[in-house]
Amino acid sequence: MTSSPLLPSHTAPAPAHARWSPRMWGLLVVLAGNMLIDALEVSVALVALPAIGTDLGAPLTTMQWTITGFAVGFGGLMLFGARAVALLGRRRVYLAALVGFAAASLVGALAEDPSLLTATRVVKGFCAALTAPTGLAIIATAFPEGPQRNRALSVYTLFGAGGFTAGLLLSGWLTGFSWRLTFAFPAPAVLVLFVLGLRLIPGAGEENGGGPPPGTMTGDRTGGPPGTTAGGRAGRPAGTMTGDRVGRPPGPPAGNGAGRPPRPPLRRYGFASAAAFLAGLLALVQGITSVPAHGWADLRSAGLLALAAGLLALFVALERASAHPLIRFEALRSRAMIRSALGAACLNGSYLGLLFVLTHQLQSLAGWSPLRTAAAFLPAAAPLVVTALFSGRIVSRFGAPRLIAAGALLPFAGYLLLLRTPWPPAYATGILPTMLLVGAGFVLSFAALNSQATSQLPPAERGAGSGFYQTAVQVGAALSVALVAALLTGSAPPAGAAPAEFAEACRPALTLVAAVGGLGLLTALTGLRSRRTGPP
Repeated sequence: MTSSPLLPSHTAPAPAHARWSPRMWGLLVVLAGNMLIDALEVSVALVALPAIGTDLGAPLTTMQWTITGFAVGFGGLMLFGARAVALLGRRRVYLAALVGFAAASLVGALAEDPSLLTATRVVKGFCAALTAPTGLAIIATAFPEGPQRNRALSVYTLFGAGGFTAGLLLSGWLTGFSWRLTFAFPAPAVLVLFVLGLRLIPGAGEENGGGPPPGTMTGDRTGGPPGTTAGGRAGRPAGTMTGDRVGRPPGPPAGNGAGRPPRPPLRRYGFASAAAFLAGLLALVQGITSVPAHGWADLRSAGLLALAAGLLALFVALERASAHPLIRFEALRSRAMIRSALGAACLNGSYLGLLFVLTHQLQSLAGWSPLRTAAAFLPAAAPLVVTALFSGRIVSRFGAPRLIAAGALLPFAGYLLLLRTPWPPAYATGILPTMLLVGAGFVLSFAALNSQATSQLPPAERGAGSGFYQTAVQVGAALSVALVAALLTGSAPPAGAAPAEFAEACRPALTLVAAVGGLGLLTALTGLRSRRTGPP
């Protein structure tokens, strides 16, 4: 989600003609390269799903965890990750996350059990939640304000926007050899970035001084395609990334009158809240996907759904009772924030749900190769790469509410068109128009949603609002893919049925995708009405 960076100004901008040192170029290579890999992980497992399921002997309701596990790890632990970075420092956490990401990639590539593969996806999602916003914060402090910082943000944006597309193509090609390569190849690349980062990522006190305090999540830019992080102008709520040591509760007085040194302040990471939220999301996804096999009344489905509701309620209770919560509920009072979060969740969720269904149809039913399937998805993914650097200008020219409404309408029309396409679909007249409409929808609304999300929040709440918004985007992806997998499994005809019957069994899942897209459109239309009646 790209727009002009909105950074605090407390130093004079650097001259436009200033040259970067080799060290600055190297730092940008590390940050942008890692952003590329973070974004790539969103799409890398999609076209490999049929091959993974065949090799591990797992059904769709199990294999969906390769998608939802990453989303749950990313969104479920993002708020906790911001607190960890604030307390431990950006350099330490960033480097540790790189090592964790590489290790999880290798373990996932060697996994023989779907549960282990799922666990590695959750770990990689958490690592991405640590590095994506932290990389943006490092740029905001390491590069002088003005043209130099804007140029660095543009590079970061472009690499992230290209990650989703690169993930599709790379996964499609590598799966032709082995699906395990799609999970193994990030490991050596990330380790190279780690070695470079040891020398180049600044620690506390080493920043350029031309930006905001260390750790601030500044700017409304992100390089990421669906599912990646967007920065927001940070305020100072507890747990947000507003400094290398901001986010901890205030310590005791500096002295006690007896000459003894002050006690160090307590570090409140919010472990209980983070565990409740993550466990609640995991139980919710597992409960949804257990319904086709066990029915609604079984403890393995209804029990898990009830457990999820209880854990999420516990998370809210813990946060409201905490003096230093992970999320500031004041940010949720903005109707613009709620509309943006729901709209982005629907846009991201319906898109990934669509790709999940089409991967199943094209490979498992129509016999397409992984690479051919990936190429079929490019018209939806590539337009965002081409327009990422101009998104901010588009939002400034036409305004976020109108772009969001148009961007929700086009994918919804594409979903309806695909529902009317007979089987087997002709790519040029069935799938391609849907892909083009979805791609156009992302071009129009992706940056606009991010821009609108925190536009009505006071500066002190924007960091918390950005974290909530990104969490909603990931939760939308996880729930949509889980529901789609459950419908595909529950509607599947008995073995030996004709291919046309299997294709018809995909209709409930496609209907759900269209319904999610329709909800996003309705949400966007309420934004147009609010724009006419006054500020949200």
